[in-house]
Amino acid sequence: MRAATGAQFPCPFDLAPFNRYLSMDIEIGATMLESIKAWFQGPTPTGPTETLAEFNPGTAQPINGYIELKDGSWKLALPKDGSVSFFQLPLPEGTDNCRLTYRMRIKTELESGDCYLEMWCRLPDEGKFFSKGLHDKLTGKNNWSEHEIPFLVKKGQFADQLELKLYGNGEGTVWVDNIEVLKTPLG
Repeated sequence: MRAATGAQFPCPFDLAPFNRYLSMDIEIGATMLESIKAWFQGPTPTGPTETLAEFNPGTAQPINGYIELKDGSWKLALPKDGSVSFFQLPLPEGTDNCRLTYRMRIKTELESGDCYLEMWCRLPDEGKFFSKGLHDKLTGKNNWSEHEIPFLVKKGQFADQLELKLYGNGEGTVWVDNIEVLKTPLG
């Protein structure tokens, strides 16, 4: 026999003594959920973002010799599988507890493969570490669009140099301009 929809059956147990524990579980669960959310949100900016460097075609020359200046932008053949270095940037002394952002405008005509931004950050006491734009790969033909990747420098790490790159895997042509590096202090 089936009960009608909305029918209620009496509980054979007295749950009143357990109400205190049930409400405590809900409070602990909510607190734990807030803690987990805060953990994934990352650090909060504590001040304005400042521009550390700007590189524009015609005013700066990339360190890689086979990048050419063409029609007001840098033009390069996509590497079959590797990175193209654009610039090495020394950072101001005391660069720590911040988010460094590498940003550029890109246009592509790729016959195969993909490309994305790549930034290497040197921490003198720890080595070199990278940030890659794997979440923002470009494939095929794309008009000009802005792309960026962040790198978080923890308090006390003191980054001293960045290497700004573009990773390529395939065949085609890439145009780049308006490269910049931004620094946002974090709390």
